[in-house]
This record gives sequence, structure tokens and C-alpha cells, in this order.
Amino acid sequence: MDLPQPIRKRLGDFSRNVFIDQSRTQLTPEDHAAFLGHDRKVVSSLTLQMSLYFNMWFFPLWWISEVVMLDLKYPALPDYYKFILVTVLILMTLIEPIRLYLGYAGNLQEKVPELAGFWLLSILLQFPLILFQLFNEAILILPMERGVHIVLAMFVLTQALSGFLALREMVRHTESQFHLRQFD
Repeated sequence: MDLPQPIRKRLGDFSRNVFIDQSRTQLTPEDHAAFLGHDRKVVSSLTLQMSLYFNMWFFPLWWISEVVMLDLKYPALPDYYKFILVTVLILMTLIEPIRLYLGYAGNLQEKVPELAGFWLLSILLQFPLILFQLFNEAILILPMERGVHIVLAMFVLTQALSGFLALREMVRHTESQFHLRQFD
């Protein structure tokens, strides 16, 4: 299942604008060799893939512990925090499978738009939501809850950093392939 073409195009344009080094216009001998079919360079990230794999197995455990902890502290919370925490749990439950799918597809298949979508979901949604749950003392953070939030925050942070590096390398590789195909 691929992303719809308009979303793919917008994420691809975003990636090219953010991650391409505009000062780099000369092609290297490695770029020429890659274009001719010699030494096909793999640009997917092993660090990102390992982090995605372990996160995929950890997220259900995080979700179960989060639901149990929310049930335990729910009566003691003010009404507005009840609403906020349930909303955050629903949002994270909906976003995380999409984010992990985009990370897998973008990294393993070396698709720039999917990896850019993964990176944006990580930075703009998941990381702020997990930091809210980790550092807002008014929501009565329980010890087990703090532990699972720290682990999930480390996964998201690792994925954001390694995803950025993988995305930058993929965009550079795609850019060099594009320039080389102009000569074919």
C-alpha cells in the first residue's frame, strides 16, 4: 500500500527542499559507478530499522501499561486532565502504527516521501505527546508509567535522529541518481 500520489509528491518536495545540500552540484565517481549499475549503494539505515523493530514489539506493552495506569489514577485526576489523557492515548494509538509503517516502508524500500512522513510524525506529534506524559507532574505520573514513557521517548528520539540521517542520505542518493539519468 503506497501513499496517495499528491501526498507523496508534497512529502518528496518537502524532503528535497529541507535535506538537499544546495552547494553540492559536482557528482562523485561513486555516483557515476552507481548509475552504471556497479556497486548499488544501500542507503537504508540499520539503526533506524532495529529501533523500528523493537519499538513495534514494545508499543503494545506500552499501551497495556498506559491503559492500566490511566485506570488506576483516573478517579484522582481533575476532569480536564481526564479528557486530555484519554485524547493523548487515542492519538498516540492511532499515530504509532501509521508512523511505524511509514518508517518501515521508507527505510526498507528507500522511499523518500514515506520516510519524510515518518520523520514528521515523529518530530511533530509523537515526541511532544510522550514528553507531555513524561514531564507533566500534574497528571500524577506513576513509577511504572514513567519507566515505559522513558523507553518510548528513547525509541522516538533515536528514530528521529537516525531517520533524519537516513532521509538526508536517501535524498542525496536520489538526487545523484537523477543527475546521472540526465546523461543517459
